[in-house]
This record gives sequence, structure tokens and C-alpha cells, in this order.
Amino acid sequence: MTNTDEQARPTARVIGDGEARIWGMSAAERLHRTFRRLGLDEGAATVGGLVAADARYVFDESLIRALAQHPGVVLVDEDGTPTAIHAQGVAAERLAQGAPLSGVASTHRAMTAQDLGSAYNSELRKREPPILRRLTPGDVRAVERRLFQGSYKGVTDLVTKYVWPAPARVVTRWCALAGITPNQVTFTSFLLVLLAFGLFWTGHFGWGLAAAWGMTFLDTVDGKLARVTLTSSRWGNVFDHSIDLIHPPFWWWAWLVGVQASSQPVGAPTLVLTVIFVGYIVQRMLEGAFLAAFKVEMHAWRPFDSFFRLITARRNPNLLLLTPAALLGRPDIGLILVAIWTALSLGVHLVQMVQGLLAPRGQVTSWLSN
Repeated sequence: MTNTDEQARPTARVIGDGEARIWGMSAAERLHRTFRRLGLDEGAATVGGLVAADARYVFDESLIRALAQHPGVVLVDEDGTPTAIHAQGVAAERLAQGAPLSGVASTHRAMTAQDLGSAYNSELRKREPPILRRLTPGDVRAVERRLFQGSYKGVTDLVTKYVWPAPARVVTRWCALAGITPNQVTFTSFLLVLLAFGLFWTGHFGWGLAAAWGMTFLDTVDGKLARVTLTSSRWGNVFDHSIDLIHPPFWWWAWLVGVQASSQPVGAPTLVLTVIFVGYIVQRMLEGAFLAAFKVEMHAWRPFDSFFRLITARRNPNLLLLTPAALLGRPDIGLILVAIWTALSLGVHLVQMVQGLLAPRGQVTSWLSN
């Protein structure tokens, strides 16, 4: 980046210091983290102006990002009270010297959170208005619930969507207060991946399922913890997604080995394993190809696609097939059901890909963004 580019980028300033703490930090610290994540240095105003935000409020990161791209705008709450601003010139200098936000807001164009931010989050595949809320000690838990809700993916499997949210919010808050990092949670989930693999391999299906379900729960917690505390990192994201992508078929392979050593082995084990491995790999390749071709995720295209993501042959839906089978003493039948469901899911994905290719140009967009 050239010196000119650096000067054109706005600097940032936190105004005041809120009295309440949220997810283990003050609202001011949350703003400092937001500025760092967005590459906004805190210091004197430059020709790019100054982005200043009131620490008594909690801001969605997307609002500060959008504000940094809109000079001359003041962000107001529902009552019209100025909460953040992208000031330039004399106004920026006055703010940098400690002038109150209300003293310069009148010369800027007022925009609400709905005006400035988008309700559609493509990364999380959901529609949800960006949060802008005054934080008081009595309102902390409600704001934490709202931020946690905002950190959740809108399109995911049925266990993650309907079972894990309540306990995950409790554990996420405990981790935040205890200073446990998202990467530490991810590493623990990786250890559970290895433990489940070993237990499946040796035919200890009950304990293996306990480790597997524990891993899926922590896989929910680490991402939410990173988002609500604004501590996500490139390495953590790569590590987490690599684990998620690679381990599932190896679990089913280990399950097959454990089943074959039992008194109830499956017939045609090579065929079963091939269907599971090839089906999983091709399914994920189709999802990647769809995203590359249409710039939208396959499961965010139409309402049916989002519904099918709840039950498609991924890790958690497959565990829902294996768990009752193991509890009933028939882990072999559970694995056969996984192979059948993988083949059927692959067929649905192939149809979705063909439909996307046959759709008129520009018609493949997320129904959630409309």
C-alpha cells in the first residue's frame, strides 16, 4: 500500500467508555477489536477522515465497515441519537481533539442501521438486521443473546440449527468469561475427532458416538465464540474448516472396520465404503463447483435447497442414523443407511447442479437476499 492510500484510509476513535461488559469485554474494547479487524488505525485524523463510535453502544461489525466506506455520514439509532460518524476535515479534527459526537453530527447525513447495513449476510447465509443497541448493565444478557443469534448460520443441519443453540450459548459465554480462545476449542474438537476415530475402529460405538457428538458441539461453539468476541483468525478459520471437511468419511471407514470385526458384519463392505467416500467427495465438489459458477452457495439458492441442507448426508445427519442403530445393537444397519442416504443425497445435488446450469443467466441468486 502506498503512503497516499494509507492517508486516504480513515483513522478511528472510540468515544467514551461504556459501563457494561459484554462477552467478557467492555463495549469500548469491542470497538477497538472491530477497528483492528477492519484495518483502521486509531490516531489523528487523516485526509481519509475519522470514524468515531460511541462506546455506550454495541455495533455490528458490518455497520462500522460500511461507515468507513461512507464519508460524511452519521449513524443514528431509532431515536435519532448520533452513535457513530465518518467525519472529515474540521469535524474530524474536532473529534480527534475530544469534541463530543453530538457537536459535529448536525453537519453530516444521518443514516439508520437499516439504511447503512445490509440485512443479508452471505457468509452466514441468513437475513438479519445488523445490531445497533445502547448497552446498559441490565441489558447485557439480552444483547448477548442477540449477538449470539447473529453469529449463527441461517442454513445448516438440523442438529446445529435446532438442538445446539441453547447449550452452545451457555458454553460460549463461559469460554468468553474464562478467556478460552476459539483456537483452543477447535483443538479440543480435533482431539475428539481422533478419539472418535479410534473408538469406532475398535468397535466401541457408544463411547465413540459420545466423542463424536461432543466434537460436533464444540464445532458449533468455536465459530460462535470467534464471532461474538471478534477474535477469529485466518489460521483458526483454515484449521476449523479443514477438520470439518476431511474427517467425516474417515469416521465412517473406522465404523466399518469396527463393524466388520463384530458378530454382525455388513455384506459387500468395499461397495459400502466406496459409496460413502465417493458420494461425500463428489457432493462436496458439486457444492464447490456451484459456488464457483454462480457465486452463491448451493444450499442458499432456493427454499428447498436450504431445507435439504438440514438433512443432506453430512456429518450430523449421518450421526443421527448411526446413533439409534448402535443403541439398538445394529451398527451394521446404521452404516448401510448412511451409504443409502449418501447416494440419495448425491442424486439431489446432481439435480441441483443441472438445474443451476439450465437456469437463465443471472437467475441463480439466493432467495435469502430478496
